[in-house]
Parts: sequence; C-alpha cells; structure tokens
Amino acid sequence: MKRRLAAILPAVAMVALAVPMATATPAVAHANCGTGASDKDGGSWGKWANGANQRSGSSTGCTIHGVAYSSHTLDYHCYTVGNDGHTWTYLRNDATNVSGWVRDDLLSNGGSLRFC
Repeated sequence: MKRRLAAILPAVAMVALAVPMATATPAVAHANCGTGASDKDGGSWGKWANGANQRSGSSTGCTIHGVAYSSHTLDYHCYTVGNDGHTWTYLRNDATNVSGWVRDDLLSNGGSLRFC
C-alpha cells in the first residue's frame, strides 16, 4: 500500500500544479496615463473605429492624443485591462502616426488578441 501511494503521489502533484496553469488568465494590468506598449500583435488592421479617442493610458481620465476614424488603418500592439474592467488596446493609427489606448468595445473587431 505504501509503495502504491508513493508511486501515485508524484502524478497527483503534477496534476495539481498543471490545473492552475491551464486555467490562469492574464493579470489585470492597468496602463497608467503616459504609458505605451511594445508591438506584440504585429500587422496592421483595417477600418475598425469610428471616432474613438486614442488616450495616453487605459482610462477615460487620461489625455486624448488623437482620434481613430473608420477610414484609418490601425496597427494593434497589445491589450490590457483598465481600472474600469474593460479591455483596452494600445495601437498606432497609421493614417496619423499617433499611438494611444482605445477601449476595445469601440473597435468593431474587439481589439488586440495579445496581452501586454
């Protein structure tokens, strides 16, 4: 009995360690005003916003740097979760060359898929 238990314990321990890793989600990481992000997403995207403010951080309290319109091409870098509980994408507006944070519900395709 003792030998069987000794043989089973390492397997049980591995499963116990693997379960939290498999269910883990990105930590909430609000981008403070004045914070940028590196390009983890890659590639430019199409016309995905219609008058969305590009802000200096992932909060409506941060300064507006520019506005993304439906005629603009946007280059997504990555996303984070703002203090408001919504996800925000850091992007560069290729039409204006302005970078900033846009709340994902203002982007018709939901924003970046890469966590910052």
